[in-house]
Amino acid sequence: MFNINKIRADFPILSREVYGRPLVYLDNGATTQKPLCVLDAMRDEYLNVNANVHRGVHYLSQQATEQHEAARETVRRFINAQSTSEIIFTRGTTESVNLVATSFTEAFMNKGDEVIISEMEHHSNIVPWQLMAAKRGIALRIIPVNDNGELDIEAYRQLFTERTRLVSVTHVSNVLGTINPIEEMIAIAHEHDVPVMVDGAQSTPHLPIDVQALGCDFFAFSGHKVYGPTGIGVLYGKEEWLDRMPPYQGGGEMIEHVSFEKTTFERLPLKFEAGTPDYIASVGLAKALDYVNDLGLDNIRAHEQALTRYCMEQLSTIEDMRLIGTAQEKDAVVSFLVGNIHPLDMGTLLDRLGIAVRTGHHCAQPLMDRYGILGTVRASFALYNTLDEVDTLVEGVKKVSKMF
Repeated sequence: MFNINKIRADFPILSREVYGRPLVYLDNGATTQKPLCVLDAMRDEYLNVNANVHRGVHYLSQQATEQHEAARETVRRFINAQSTSEIIFTRGTTESVNLVATSFTEAFMNKGDEVIISEMEHHSNIVPWQLMAAKRGIALRIIPVNDNGELDIEAYRQLFTERTRLVSVTHVSNVLGTINPIEEMIAIAHEHDVPVMVDGAQSTPHLPIDVQALGCDFFAFSGHKVYGPTGIGVLYGKEEWLDRMPPYQGGGEMIEHVSFEKTTFERLPLKFEAGTPDYIASVGLAKALDYVNDLGLDNIRAHEQALTRYCMEQLSTIEDMRLIGTAQEKDAVVSFLVGNIHPLDMGTLLDRLGIAVRTGHHCAQPLMDRYGILGTVRASFALYNTLDEVDTLVEGVKKVSKMF
């Protein structure tokens, strides 16, 4: 049973006030709040099991290693990877994409080779490829977005050439909430023998993820967007690719043997995990994923879809409302503008009403350019949000609108 009051009790921050008003937290696309079980697990680790992992012969190190590697297994199960060798801990989606951009380009791309991305990508899936374009002379080809906020799949089909080496695309848009037809896109790419990297930062908190069913070659997500701690993320990669890619960084942990003449590297996944890992955050992430699993992603999705539909319906009743992103397949994100009110002004005044939303370009400036706007106001939902909070948002937007 999806008991929203019981769930909210797991997140004490939701009961606090802002400017003397109850907090309405609708900035979950940026980061989610953390349940007590996650914080307790991390505190217990620091208090009772704090020791550097791997290679330590003493009891604490072995216990910390066991918990760290158990967390990797939890991640593997959560996304249904074939092996824990395919699960690399990173600092987040951004580092995961940078790792692939750097190592994949070095291993498999030459000047003039191409990567396909989309017009709706977060900067984290644009800039790393631009850096590789500057360093290695590769080229970017862009999938266009229609007025509803959906990718043009026919245009996507036409972008493949004999120089296409990789597709790197978001699963769910952080601005539009669009759920892209990722399985179809992967199938199309594989028809051309082109691997696919999926940015799952915005999909993993909301949708069941099965990387084997999707068929993707790489998949990335961030812990802090799925009720886990900041500073940890995941890169899934098929072993057939990871084995052939060079390390992203060098240092301790990722080596097998070092001499001044030659260094050999550790087996997967340690080959891509240079330095001391955040073994505290990995435990917190595992606890967060267990929390989500216990509630059921299907239940979470149904709840969030109801919030999204209701929010769009109610906001649409406001004069001069413009919803940005009205794709048929959409979840958990509502971006909007009202008349000529600047998003920053709207967000600042909503904040004084206790309503936390995100404003600006949302690290997706090319998408803003596509719509001819500077930014939007974005309300993004999580499993603990309520219909009453949507009503508070709508009333707040109405109140602010009357001020202009």
